[in-house]
Amino acid sequence: MSERTPGPASAIAPDTTGLNFFRADPSLADLLHVYLPERLRRHIEPHLDRLGALAGEHLDACARMADRHPPVLHHRDRFGRDEQWIEYHPAYRELERAAFGEFAIHALSHRKGLLGWPDTYPAVAKHAFTYLFNQAEFGLGCPINVTDGAAMLLDRFGEAALKAKYLPGLLETDMARLTQGAQFMTEKEGGSDVGRLTTVAMPEGDHWRLSGEKWFCSNADAAIVMLLARPQGAAAGTRGLGLFLMPRRLDDGTPNRYRIVRLKDKLGTRSMASGEIKLEGALAHAVGRLDRGFVQMALMVNWSRLSNGVKSTALMRRALHDALAVAQGRRAFGRPIIELPLARRQLLKMLLPLEQALSMCFLTADALDRAERAGSQQAAALVRILTPVLKFRATRDARKVCGDALEFRGGVGYIEEFAPARLLRDAHLGSIWEGTGNIVALDAIARAVGRHGADGALAADLEARLGEAGGIPPAFRDRLRAALDRSLALARAVAGDAGNESEARRATSALYHAASAVMLAAEAVHVHARRGDARRLLLAGLALDHKLAGRDPLAPSDSRREQAIADLLLGAAPVPLAIAAEAVA
Repeated sequence: MSERTPGPASAIAPDTTGLNFFRADPSLADLLHVYLPERLRRHIEPHLDRLGALAGEHLDACARMADRHPPVLHHRDRFGRDEQWIEYHPAYRELERAAFGEFAIHALSHRKGLLGWPDTYPAVAKHAFTYLFNQAEFGLGCPINVTDGAAMLLDRFGEAALKAKYLPGLLETDMARLTQGAQFMTEKEGGSDVGRLTTVAMPEGDHWRLSGEKWFCSNADAAIVMLLARPQGAAAGTRGLGLFLMPRRLDDGTPNRYRIVRLKDKLGTRSMASGEIKLEGALAHAVGRLDRGFVQMALMVNWSRLSNGVKSTALMRRALHDALAVAQGRRAFGRPIIELPLARRQLLKMLLPLEQALSMCFLTADALDRAERAGSQQAAALVRILTPVLKFRATRDARKVCGDALEFRGGVGYIEEFAPARLLRDAHLGSIWEGTGNIVALDAIARAVGRHGADGALAADLEARLGEAGGIPPAFRDRLRAALDRSLALARAVAGDAGNESEARRATSALYHAASAVMLAAEAVHVHARRGDARRLLLAGLALDHKLAGRDPLAPSDSRREQAIADLLLGAAPVPLAIAAEAVA
């Protein structure tokens, strides 16, 4: 199912076919050294290497085929019985086999012994697999994530009997026994405003009956669904919502009383089935306390928003891989494209947001691990602010980076036979899924900062990292600290002024850019100590200059410094710390 990239004699620029996405990404390897224990890092690297090779060829070919042949909903079986089923292309099934079966991405956080490791995997390790897989296929990322999230909710809040009945199937790697999960949240009345949802839960013995409609339900035929509904007589708003588990089939094998009305005709993620669901007295089981449903589901949102950020970062990396394939493999005006000044600047403008996002993903995953595996309250507060900040900015940057990759390839990039068109279509989902930009910015500033004071945890964590990174030039350290202080002051000012809500997006972006600049600089010191490469310090300087420094848009600028930085960042040679320090001075 693979297609070989044409040789250099072809008039069409090559693509990434055959590229090992793990080996082609030294930043990923560097950050695994920074954030993972050595023994675990050594263990997962061969698996990541295999996944990187598959993602660069076989899985990418499957993803292209599954995107061209989206799922089809059938309302009856061939004998005329009202038996709904969704038909998937074999390429999609092969993607499922790799994600759920071979690499068990959905279960790495929950089940010991996977891929030969005796314990469960921390989020940092799990999302290294997420990051590589989604460079090939973005659509299946949703079923992986919601199965993972459903297992977390059930394990954390479900009664023992409910867990015994449903949790093993969610964590299966045998495709014949796997039961994928889903979360059906959105309703016509309640999208971002979840408290307005109208699905009603009626008690019936030891279970409940659900009635209503869910308007956007991804992984529509999942075997186990987590969803919110309002128990009869419960209060209005989010406080009246309970969390429920709804099986696709009942114990006797018959379908539960809900039906898929139709599948959505989506812009992107076309390989995966999203539908509209009508609940007609569907049997369901309460999960946790009925008056805590929204709070319980909100914990899953932290997991999901981190996953969303990782997936958007994966799209950016794949987009850059494609742009570099064009830049290095095609000539224009007598020169390789990568030698042209405007092309080099465009590559830099793709590289910077990608590397910012990668650093922020690892920071967030590391905080999640410390919060959940070590019980750190400081880390939990850090997760509370980082997940909306990451989700807000990385998903928006992915749209721009994927659009630039499409443009880099020219008219061919607009053709669906090459990856950039699919990457761009998929990228637009990121900034909608788990809250649109406005909702997430308000969550970051009004709630995480204004209500929970999570900015203090962010300030303390980043200040500690700056203090430990001894190789950062003092003057540049002062610039980083000043940018961080000012971004925090802006966030606090906006959070404290209800009439200034329209500034929440700008304040969220400022937090993201300042935090990512600090992280890039701190990581540069670690990487340089290990292998003599401080190029992440150059990226930290670009983040300050391009994202946080004021510029006169009409004043001419000297591009020679930026060209010198481009030579260092786009070259293969390691960048010594002294050279990087001089460049950011």
